[in-house]
This record gives sequence, structure tokens and C-alpha cells, in this order.
Amino acid sequence: MKNLQEATERICELKGGLVAVDALTAALLRTLPPAQRAALKPVFERHAEVARSVLLNAPISELTIAAFELDIARTTALLRDTAAAAPTVEPVMLSTARITTFDGPRVLTGASGFFFERDERLFLVTSRHVLIDEPSKHHPDRIEIGLHTDAVDLTQTAGFSVLLYRKGVADWHQAKDSGGEIDVAVLELDRSALPEGTVLHAFNPDHVQGLSTGIQVGQAVSIIGYPMGFHDTLHHLPVVRQAAIASSYGLRFEGHGFFLTDGRMHRGSSGAPVLIRTPDASGWMLLGVHSSRFDVDSREKDEDESLGLNCAWYADVLLALTKP
Repeated sequence: MKNLQEATERICELKGGLVAVDALTAALLRTLPPAQRAALKPVFERHAEVARSVLLNAPISELTIAAFELDIARTTALLRDTAAAAPTVEPVMLSTARITTFDGPRVLTGASGFFFERDERLFLVTSRHVLIDEPSKHHPDRIEIGLHTDAVDLTQTAGFSVLLYRKGVADWHQAKDSGGEIDVAVLELDRSALPEGTVLHAFNPDHVQGLSTGIQVGQAVSIIGYPMGFHDTLHHLPVVRQAAIASSYGLRFEGHGFFLTDGRMHRGSSGAPVLIRTPDASGWMLLGVHSSRFDVDSREKDEDESLGLNCAWYADVLLALTKP
């Protein structure tokens, strides 16, 4: 009788332990990042198939096999449900990156930038004054770019550090035209050096060409960036500000290679793409590169509000800056 009682107690202990393990497994699956859950599913299914083959060729009862199949089905369903719950994001939200400038170990400023590709080459585009600005004595020697490293779990990111000078020579390019210097700079990125799993969306010449047709003054535009560094700190995504074209598009405002936008912008947005939605497959057209707020010297700061206007340099300058 004593042996039977001990056996019964042991069976109850095993049942309780299995229930606890089952609860722990469910909790772990729900707390794993979506990408890891998605990767776990096919691995689990392969191991389950091996275990099934062993059980079917072992001298065990049908009840054991039925219990096994029930648990496998429950765990598979859990993996499927949690993987399906993974968030999605518009690709354009992965086109813009937060930029932090450094002078050695010292943090200087924050700004915005976006990716542009031409053929197989990848570039980071931002405002020139983010990389150098003589009036404010801003001379960073490197920048750090925030990159996503998981297409499903957007909380996974890495900082990518890029030196701005090589043997004393600037590694980035800027442009100049008859109106003077253009406040746009491009820095080519080495794709092979990017963090493993890097996920980004890059504009290309197709998003720029043919901009002079159909763009009207007053038309709404979207500016994607990091105003004053503000962003979704969990998923590390930028925010979108709405503005309107405030000068005749296609004309060089006061002889310079920019047009005006009317919208509420802040520090940290320099280098952000100025976009307009399109009905075609690309979804967006790249109009310009946001630079800075535009004001007049005659404004009485104690009496007059800021104009609320901004400079956006025409995006076709990228075709010259990225030309092979």
C-alpha cells in the first residue's frame, strides 16, 4: 500500500510540474520578441516531427501519443498567434534616421537624415550645416546613425558610427550653384559595414525625376524627422509633420536652389525629407531636403511672430551629388 501511495503522489507531482512547465512555456513565448517567435516556429515544428517519429515507433499507449499531439497543436497555435500579432510599419518610416554629431567623445547636436540609393551605392542625405557650420563653429568629426536591425521587432536598433574625415579630407560631398552653397550633403555608406540585420528604406532617382509637373503652391507635403530629438523611443521611429508649399514650386526662391514650406518645424528636423504622396506603386515623391526656418531680419521679435516658413532645397541636387 505504501508503494502504491508513493507512486500516486509521484504521478501527481509530475502532473503539477508539467502544468507549471506549460504555463512557463506560454509566458516565455508571449514575452519573446516577435522576430524570435517567428524564427522559433519552424524549429519547433522540426523537433516536434522528430519526437513524433520516436513516439510512433515506441511501445507506448495511444493516450500518450494523443496527449503529445494536443500539446504540440496548442504550442503551434500559440506561436502562430503571437507571430501574427507582430506590428507592421510603412516602409517610408524606415527611410529617415536620427543623426547625432560628435566631436571625439563629446555629443554636439541631433538632426535628421534619410537614405538615398543609386545603382548599388547607398547614401545618407542630410543638411550640410549638420556636418559643418562655420558661423556657429560646429565642427563634428563623426556622426552616429540610428538603424533598425529587425524587420519585425522594431525595438531592436543599433548605432552606426561614421567618420566624417579621412586623412583630413571630408568624406562627404556638398554642392554649389550660381546662388551659392547648397545646404545639402551626402555621405556614402558602406553596406557591408552596416550592423547585421539592418532594415531601411531608401529613395532613388525615380522618386526625384519629373518633379516639375503637377506640383502646385499650397499643396500639402509631409516632413519626416526628429524635431528636437522627439520620436517614438520604444520603436525608434520618426514623426511626421504636415506643411504646405509656400512658394512657386520649380522657381528658385530669391535666386537660391530652395523653395519655401509653411509648417511648424523645430531644431533637429534639419536634413529631413520633404515628401508628397503619389498614387503609383512608389507611394511617395521626394520634393526636397528640409534645411531651416526662414525669417526676415526686419522682424521686431518683441512684436512680431516668426513667419513660420522653412527652406527646402530641391531634391534634384541629389542626382548631381550621387552621380558616378
